[in-house]
Amino acid sequence: MKIGIIGGTGGMGKGFALRWSQNHDVIIGSRDATRASDSAVEYTNLAKEAFGEMKGTISGSDNVSVAKESDVLILSIPYENIDSVCSGVLPEIKDSCVVVSPIVPMTKTDVGFEFIPIKENKPFSYQLVLKHMKNKSKLVSAFHVISEKKLVNPTLELNYDIFVCGDDDESVQVVNGLINEIKGLRPIYLGPGELSYLSEISTPLLLNAMIRNKINNPGIKIV
Repeated sequence: MKIGIIGGTGGMGKGFALRWSQNHDVIIGSRDATRASDSAVEYTNLAKEAFGEMKGTISGSDNVSVAKESDVLILSIPYENIDSVCSGVLPEIKDSCVVVSPIVPMTKTDVGFEFIPIKENKPFSYQLVLKHMKNKSKLVSAFHVISEKKLVNPTLELNYDIFVCGDDDESVQVVNGLINEIKGLRPIYLGPGELSYLSEISTPLLLNAMIRNKINNPGIKIV
């Protein structure tokens, strides 16, 4: 399976690439193809150091090329860039491509991290991405409550639950499979895409808890 990561040169993209390259071909996407290729070389060396032999590969290209090739496409981009990025890449994907949104609409204010859809009466991330989808059922919401600092350490075992929302069972199962491939993660299905705001709002909740209670990179685990 080819997994494309738009915004793959960032911390989340790096963490996903290192971990999923053990079983899949990962394609790093960036507006700058050279930057993406350079990051892919860096990530490949790190993956080999951590795991030795790789069953998959890590390569890099421009965002549109990555979108065209991917079987699963991860949108690791800021909330404010959804329209500008998705309008360019999502029309190019295959009809069968599963698109994953881990995007969190939040802002830092005097009181802490706040959820933009509530504070500013704006759409949540899933709603914005959905506008640009050809096959809207292929959009899945996941990976909002994972620590980037822990994800980028490929040998660190995680211990989190990952909330998943989506309308198409087959697409949800694809994402659940990718979650299960990262040791210590467990997918928790919340319901259809229209409930994605419940998952998205979990990130500012966690960040405020972390700062106020001095917790180191917390996650969510349902027991």
